[in-house]
Amino acid sequence: MNKTDEPLDADDLLILAERVVELPAKDAEWVGRLVQELLRARAREAELLARQVSDPELATPRGGEFDEQMAQLALDTAEWLRTLWDVGYMGAGSFRSQPRSAFPAIDLEDIRRSSLFARIRQGKHALPFPPPTRQGLPWHELLEGPATSHTVDAEIIRDEAGLPLGAIIESCSDWQVIEEFAGRQECVVQHQGKGPRFRLLHLDELPAELRREPPSLTREIHLQGRGGFHSYTLEWPQEDGRTQFIALRAATLERARSEAEHWLATTHPEMYGQVRFEVRED
Repeated sequence: MNKTDEPLDADDLLILAERVVELPAKDAEWVGRLVQELLRARAREAELLARQVSDPELATPRGGEFDEQMAQLALDTAEWLRTLWDVGYMGAGSFRSQPRSAFPAIDLEDIRRSSLFARIRQGKHALPFPPPTRQGLPWHELLEGPATSHTVDAEIIRDEAGLPLGAIIESCSDWQVIEEFAGRQECVVQHQGKGPRFRLLHLDELPAELRREPPSLTREIHLQGRGGFHSYTLEWPQEDGRTQFIALRAATLERARSEAEHWLATTHPEMYGQVRFEVRED
């Protein structure tokens, strides 16, 4: 048997999945979807084999919800291990071997203590750009939290002609003024030109109000079901008029939206938080 006749293991499949982005745009979409189907099939195969070993009578699938949870757990674990191998994360130096030199030996306590794995299991990714700060501390809650309105100390910085140069909000001076309204008591701001836009209100009062603007754009996530598994693909219009299809590493709708948000934050950070994702069944 030559090398091409040997089945690919899970690590090889994940490496191929990550290299899809290197392909030309016309090929990346269909190749990416094909690799995702292979990953899902491999996860399904491993589940059935495990059932047969424990009890042959349990080899028959018992419903889509359990299958999706198992597939998502496999995807989450692969993402966690890949991150530890590539860059390390939050205390990775405590592992018995360092990232990039040898694969870290991981036991149950490592999994329980890992903030990265917990974040991944919640469907979150590390932001690819710095969040705003509040009194010098990262303010992730402003971008990701359920609250859309916050009371803040804020000041608009102006030039000699009275035009806004920027804003200082909660001691963070990296806010840009996108639009100012008549009366100078209300404006739209964005942190470093990335992430959601916010409406800054009641500028003549202390404290002011910072209100997150609702998404102004809508993009579709396509849902396809086959063999008890769901696959999700984000449809994204490009500036040249063509349409890009991005395969999302997710087994549930909630995670598909999270993956779409992460793709948006990575590729179009200036639009992050400004797009609503709707699902269409194909």
